[in-house]
Amino acid sequence: MKENTWNTYTDEDLEMMDALIQGYKFFLDNGKTERECVRQMIGAAKQYGYVSMEDVIRGGHILRHGSKVYAQTKGKAVMFINIGLFPVEEGLNILGAHIDSPRLDLKQNPLYEDTELAYMDTHYYGGIKKYQWVTLPLALHGTIVKKDGSHVEINIGEDENDPVFGVTDLLVHLSAKQLDKKGAVVVEGENLDILVGSRPLKDSDTKDKVKANILKLLKEKYDIEEEDFVSGEIEVVPAGKSRDFGLDRSMIMGYGQDDRVCAYTSLMAMLSVVEVMRTSVAVFVDKEEIGSVGASSMGSRFFENTIAEVLQAMGKLNDITLRRTLANSKMISSDVNAAYDPAYSSVFEKNNTAYFGHGVVFNKYTGARGKAGSNDAGAEYVARIRRIMDENKVAYQMAEMGKVDAGGGNTIAWIPAAYDMDVIDCGVPVLSMHAPWEVTSKADIYEAEKCYETFLKTKDWI
Repeated sequence: MKENTWNTYTDEDLEMMDALIQGYKFFLDNGKTERECVRQMIGAAKQYGYVSMEDVIRGGHILRHGSKVYAQTKGKAVMFINIGLFPVEEGLNILGAHIDSPRLDLKQNPLYEDTELAYMDTHYYGGIKKYQWVTLPLALHGTIVKKDGSHVEINIGEDENDPVFGVTDLLVHLSAKQLDKKGAVVVEGENLDILVGSRPLKDSDTKDKVKANILKLLKEKYDIEEEDFVSGEIEVVPAGKSRDFGLDRSMIMGYGQDDRVCAYTSLMAMLSVVEVMRTSVAVFVDKEEIGSVGASSMGSRFFENTIAEVLQAMGKLNDITLRRTLANSKMISSDVNAAYDPAYSSVFEKNNTAYFGHGVVFNKYTGARGKAGSNDAGAEYVARIRRIMDENKVAYQMAEMGKVDAGGGNTIAWIPAAYDMDVIDCGVPVLSMHAPWEVTSKADIYEAEKCYETFLKTKDWI
């Protein structure tokens, strides 16, 4: 095990860490959905001189060394590109993270009443332990698009004057049979409906008076009808802000740190680099938690199409140049890993696990059991990564997810690897991953930003 990085920090390091963490907590608190993350990222990038690729295309502008552009799709995925001095066909330095997180989604027809209680029906998204989502204060975040094309932004539960919502649980006095169930079915998916009201609408001649009152309130506040939920994307997420964790304030507790901790540090690294030799790219995508499928995911053509548009604006687009550019690229899949938890030591193998406060963690391979679904980075690429990190005094560790037969998980790494580029997973260790509230070490977050910035500045991959 390498030295705990807290022992190596100067006062200057601690000041830089604190500034990074304050920005990170703001990002977490205001980016609980993909759309919210994309809006924050674009807003920040514009302050650093990034311009829209749509404007470049529309104006017929030429991209050259020093140009900074961004592209987004569906409001839920975004890319940033900083054109370097070297010919682009020599390859790109790419950071890639996902900005979706496990949660509950409202169904298309969510609102109903049962015995004078109003509920909203949900469908869980991503890998969750369903029992963790009961009796928590929950908030509604998202967008409803009305038939006329107008967007209505929903955010209820974050302001201290807002109401919150929740999934009820069975009282312990009557839960003998429930407690005999396996953990996976202690609470079942169809029981994750959120309670949203109990007050009937006065003088109403409708059957479901509590539901009618909820619809009246939604009409007054958002001018939406019940049928508008059909074209909505409303996410149910933990209500409340991220917080310092521990008496020593060495950690952060917050919702969605998988994978927004890597997304934020990748973005900060991208905005920090000014003059680059190799063109640098940061891509932030949706739908990783459900297999990277869909138009806003890494599995879509958004990434490839955007690189093609960049080449077109540089006057270099043809099929072979695009292929060479992608094949010669190097990528870090910026994604988290499980941190060693002494309370559950039986699923970890101590010589190949990530520890809190020991720096950013590289995964040569992910996958499950026999490396199923894995991207397995080549030894040459791993060796070059080691050298770069050591030369730039980045604290890092090498690890796997857990014991071989304990389970496993995948990232976006295998998708860009299909272009023949070198890809390796690298991110922040997380405790309680995929729980409503996850925990990370401030030191590891700081080292992640240093790692990603070092990677983007690298000009020699030989």
